[in-house]
Amino acid sequence: MIPTLIGISLVCFILIQLLPGGPVEEMISRAQQAAAMKGGVDASKALSPDQIAQIQAYFGFDQPAWKRYLTWLWNVLHLDLGSSYTYGLPVWDVITSRFPISLFFGITSFFLSYLVCIPLGLWKAVHHGSKLDSLSSGVIFSGYVMPGYALGILLIIFLAGGSYLDIFPLGGLTSDDFEDFTFFEKIVDLGHHLILPIFCYMISEFAFLTFLMKNSALEELGKDYMRTALAKGMSFNQALVRHALRNALIPIATRLSEICTLMFAGALLIEKVFDIDGMGLLYYNSMVNRDYNVVMGVIFLSSLMAMIGRLFSDILYTLVDPRIKFS
Repeated sequence: MIPTLIGISLVCFILIQLLPGGPVEEMISRAQQAAAMKGGVDASKALSPDQIAQIQAYFGFDQPAWKRYLTWLWNVLHLDLGSSYTYGLPVWDVITSRFPISLFFGITSFFLSYLVCIPLGLWKAVHHGSKLDSLSSGVIFSGYVMPGYALGILLIIFLAGGSYLDIFPLGGLTSDDFEDFTFFEKIVDLGHHLILPIFCYMISEFAFLTFLMKNSALEELGKDYMRTALAKGMSFNQALVRHALRNALIPIATRLSEICTLMFAGALLIEKVFDIDGMGLLYYNSMVNRDYNVVMGVIFLSSLMAMIGRLFSDILYTLVDPRIKFS
């Protein structure tokens, strides 16, 4: 994990250096714009070479790229991700201010997907080939091919006052007068704002988990131990719950590792559509504003969580399936 993290951070650092512009260029551009607005001042000479050198030193760009990377890596080892150029705050503070929002949406949609997809996939396996199975497969596939942000736009058009019904709010997490509500009214208002975004978050995993559960259950239902259990007089439902279900959950259980990545993932376009200020939108705005420290901080932490999730997945695999041994 350690060399992988270093490799990811190094590649991303190099790519960021290749991007045009940066905090130094942005500050110079602002000074030139201010000079142009005043008039009578040559915008190209708004800052002297000494002032430009001071700006470069302030942002650390007076050092070669390799030295800046080693300095950044050393600071990370001391849990220091630097300061944000845009917000003027430590990167930790900027990330933690947005983290709870993405964490809530990620975990909520994750567990709701499991609560729906496991019984639905099991039901489809038991009724494989029926008309309802085929009909539900068509509906699920139609949702699978539609990106979450596109679905969000359609939901807003049809259900949030876009052109048809006005049932849900357009975006945000709360109403403008949220602070004046009672405790119960705040819960209702928050839930009212969360329904559409959570539905869009779920759509990406929904079809995959459902068909993964169905195919896994179908495979288990056709094995010899199921026929043996039925031959001994056990009812189909008992054999399904006691034997097939546990084995069918093995590939599903290993997907629980994705919860670690969801903590930092964020869904940029969904957040943009519903005006949710989460991790995805933070990453996008930081890229646009060339806020390199925030970009590197988000990449590093999300990569770390992804690898922790993979490790957790390997450990979980050995727990749910005793036949698997890592040596």
